[in-house]
Amino acid sequence: MKYTTLPNTDIKVSKICLGTMTWGNQNTEADGHEQMDYALEQGVNFFDTAELYSVPATPETYGATEKIIGSWFKKTGNRDKVVLASKIAGSGAYTAHIREGRFGRENIKEAVEGSLKRLQTDYIDLYQLHWPDRGVNCFGVRDYPYETSTKEAENHLEILETLNDLVKEGKIKQVGLSNETPWGTMKYLQTAEEKGLPRMVTIQNSYSLIHRGYEYGMSEVSMRENIGLLAYSPLAQGVLSGKYLNGQTPEGARGTLFPRFIARYMSEGSLKAVEEYQKIAVKHGLTLSELSLAYINQLPFVTSNIIGATKMSQLKENINSINIDLSKEILGEIEAVHAVIPNPAP
Repeated sequence: MKYTTLPNTDIKVSKICLGTMTWGNQNTEADGHEQMDYALEQGVNFFDTAELYSVPATPETYGATEKIIGSWFKKTGNRDKVVLASKIAGSGAYTAHIREGRFGRENIKEAVEGSLKRLQTDYIDLYQLHWPDRGVNCFGVRDYPYETSTKEAENHLEILETLNDLVKEGKIKQVGLSNETPWGTMKYLQTAEEKGLPRMVTIQNSYSLIHRGYEYGMSEVSMRENIGLLAYSPLAQGVLSGKYLNGQTPEGARGTLFPRFIARYMSEGSLKAVEEYQKIAVKHGLTLSELSLAYINQLPFVTSNIIGATKMSQLKENINSINIDLSKEILGEIEAVHAVIPNPAP
């Protein structure tokens, strides 16, 4: 395994992060425990979850993933071996079953206390805001939704002051963002610097070979402001494994069970790009998953690459991507495809 640190901290994390959002729906508690056992054995010390999980979010599965992680901590005593990240859900119809209202002091404190209880731990190493409360272009929205976004932005000062209180209480150690924009990221950094409050150290946004929108502004923010990307959906919900090519609908696959989650990655342009990346992988003796993940692993603005799997064979392949170094020839071939079919999936 390869390691880095959460920016501006001494917290060492693996370049591969174990994503967990299928546990409690597609995966059982036993599956989750097996994945964590294996990941830790392979040197993966960074786990990411959220109060929202499992996904798709329902009242019945709210907090299910955190409970599975908590039962594993209790069973194994491995809490001190893991850098644990979780998130507070943003507002919206999708999360109406969790709570009402935007990010604010009481909601944040309530969310943290609930996560700590489910996770059976006294602290969370990295606590993230799952998505902005003002409406931005994420989750498959390509362009800024100026007609529907709220005129009023979040109260950045109140949010950071609340997170600061939780840091002082020892309940969280570091803070981060997710699904944010350059403006939102810089606003949090500016407020933190001006008021002497906790600085956001990471931003968890989607990034894959068919969705490289992070490079439009956010990559420079990452590198110049030292706020690392935690890349999620690096395989585009499995589309970049190639298993949905030629109209395939594999039994039990996420896209087969929940087609709306892969719809954003299934445009004609996306599938054409996936076909081209598949050719590159085959040419160089790699699987498409290995090629897709290895590309992200080597990017200078990436702190960790969040992989997820429903099967152990997938997990093993995904973790092994850390051992694959892409040559200049392969990288050049990838960029040639990107130049012709740039960012086909929002």
